[in-house]
Amino acid sequence: MNVVDTSGWLEYFAGGPNSGEFSIPIKETRKLLVPTICIYEISKVILRESDENHLLQALAAIQKGQVRELTPSIATAAARISLKYRLPMADSVIYTTAQLFNATVWTQDVDLKNLPDVNYISKKQN
Repeated sequence: MNVVDTSGWLEYFAGGPNSGEFSIPIKETRKLLVPTICIYEISKVILRESDENHLLQALAAIQKGQVRELTPSIATAAARISLKYRLPMADSVIYTTAQLFNATVWTQDVDLKNLPDVNYISKKQN
């Protein structure tokens, strides 16, 4: 199973230098988990930088994966993970969701770089 964090999705949608790397787990929809916090973050960025049409296209792609809602048990576990690894809220929710479903996190986010079960892809400049 795979979880692509927000940075990976945004890189993919923008066609950035690492978009090919992120297309690997994104195109394997049967193995793709999508935490709802990613949907929030992606929606916010797209609405800030583009328009509703681009958001609808992105949401259609995102929801091909298995959406995982933020439940009370995930929220509590994420709080523990946040304190343990000093992660921001969204990162801890994404990482915890992946851990609970035995998934690998694909990311460009340096906050997650050295954690177990993370495939960190260093950001490249265009």
